[in-house]
Amino acid sequence: MDAQGRGRAENIDPADQWVLNPDTGDYELRLSPSAEQSTVPGPRSSSPRRGGRGRSAPGREGSPREGSPGEGERDERRAVPGQRRRRVKEPEPGSGGRRKQKPRKSKGKKVMVWTGGTLAFLLVAGCAGGYLYYQHLNDNITSIDDDGAGTGGFSKDRAINILVMGTDKRSGSGNKGYGDEGSVGHADTTILLHVSKDRTNATALSIPRDMIVDIPTCPTKQKDGSTKDIQPSQKARFNESLGQYDRTPSCTMRTVKAITGITPDHFMVADFNAVKTLSSAVGGVEVCLAKDIDDPKSHLKLSEGKHTIAGEDALAFVRTRHSVGTGGDLSRIELQQQFLSALMRKLKSNDTLTSPKKMIELAEAGTEALTVDSKIADIMKLKSLGMELGKLDMKNLSFTTVPVVDNPAEKVHTTVVPAPDKAEQLFAMMRADQSLTEVKKQQKKEKAAVAARLKGPKADPSEVRVDIYNGSGKTGAAQTTLTWLQNTEGVLKSSQLGNAPSVIKKTTLEYAPDQADQARRLADIMGLPGAALKAGKSEKNAQGLPAMKLTLGGDFKGAGVPVDASSKAPKDIKKVEADKTVCAK
Repeated sequence: MDAQGRGRAENIDPADQWVLNPDTGDYELRLSPSAEQSTVPGPRSSSPRRGGRGRSAPGREGSPREGSPGEGERDERRAVPGQRRRRVKEPEPGSGGRRKQKPRKSKGKKVMVWTGGTLAFLLVAGCAGGYLYYQHLNDNITSIDDDGAGTGGFSKDRAINILVMGTDKRSGSGNKGYGDEGSVGHADTTILLHVSKDRTNATALSIPRDMIVDIPTCPTKQKDGSTKDIQPSQKARFNESLGQYDRTPSCTMRTVKAITGITPDHFMVADFNAVKTLSSAVGGVEVCLAKDIDDPKSHLKLSEGKHTIAGEDALAFVRTRHSVGTGGDLSRIELQQQFLSALMRKLKSNDTLTSPKKMIELAEAGTEALTVDSKIADIMKLKSLGMELGKLDMKNLSFTTVPVVDNPAEKVHTTVVPAPDKAEQLFAMMRADQSLTEVKKQQKKEKAAVAARLKGPKADPSEVRVDIYNGSGKTGAAQTTLTWLQNTEGVLKSSQLGNAPSVIKKTTLEYAPDQADQARRLADIMGLPGAALKAGKSEKNAQGLPAMKLTLGGDFKGAGVPVDASSKAPKDIKKVEADKTVCAK
């Protein structure tokens, strides 16, 4: 047993009596019939909090009390916080002692229930104690209002979007000694986690802190209950959306929506302490380096090869940037993605999931390290969210970063801006619930039928005859498309006929069977999905010639932008797959 779990040899560690019930997803206390009482997690006030967990308990000021166990050791009675009596029902006469138990599900099934979707922010860890642990963990949670910036809460029948922010705020227990201790903090690390509606795949999108964006007006609730509009900032660094000018996480939510078109359901904020406590709670995280690193600024000094890191070393790893890649923030983002992937793999392991003691440690660390929006500031709500995310298979989780280019407004490049086409293409994939990895769950017949519409010979652009209607609701969409098709793509036999009878969500292309080759060419030019092609009858154009009918829908983003940007990832996009080990360079 390690130092953190060491107890007196003659006693049974209470955490060893907790067993995972795979049917409910909760840990349950199971005792022998002769037991008279046991240690059960109780309210937070029933026992003092251990040091090194973020906020200090009143009166402790971050140091152990007199007579309490020293650093690196702990009384076994504190393996779970507090004590509470519990009656144990005696066995029925003639029952043979112990109650007959139901056959247990395999470890593989347990792992499937608990793995994947917590993205190393350990939502599942918050489920470890179930109802018996409810009040204690609830007391650990810090929450902030989302000021109406979110969707109102996640739902089981649609995709889930969680905005996770790491702040560089230096104040608070355990966060001192890192740069400017008086800083109110920034959105130093930001990830938008999108989990698909069917829970088969997920994309974790990192947003560079030095990306130039427009921060919108942010209505923010004040302590007295009133609402204050925090003024917008044009062409500001993204990291100013949090902390600066009294901006709260809800402002970062609004900024992310303005950038991606995706409204987050919830947010979570972690400070420096989170990396230290969470990495320690899982017993360390294995990382890999392709070269020696000695970074005096982050205090990271590791040799080439694999290392298991926790605590201060883990924090130094995710903060370093001068010794990896190009030495900038984008290289650090890749390093952080690799670390989170490794942390998730450790969380997924049987060694973690089947250990009640580790799960309790994770529950403590997770609830103390994170600040969440008020709509999920409850252990049972976090449990419900965690179980939804836990359905995800890690092999279908991909980390990626907003595609960016150097800021053209700068002579000396210190900031970046979203890459015009690639960024929107990636955002469209996420909005359309499309995975960056192959997910083999779509109905084969439907997939084959849709794909077949795009296969076959394609007419020359000069032979494509099409009438364009604007059903997108965007002024001038038909005319700009016509100009682009004629001047850039050589589709000269095209015309625009104004607005469609009504606004439609999806762009459609109607054509006669003998125009299929023209339809395939236009689909190729405009990036139309197979589902947009509707075989039927053609209409006559102004010259009385048969023409296809193209009706632009709400998915139209602009002339030259693929309508079905969701069908294909941008070229050369960098990504880290969560189930694979990558050695940092």
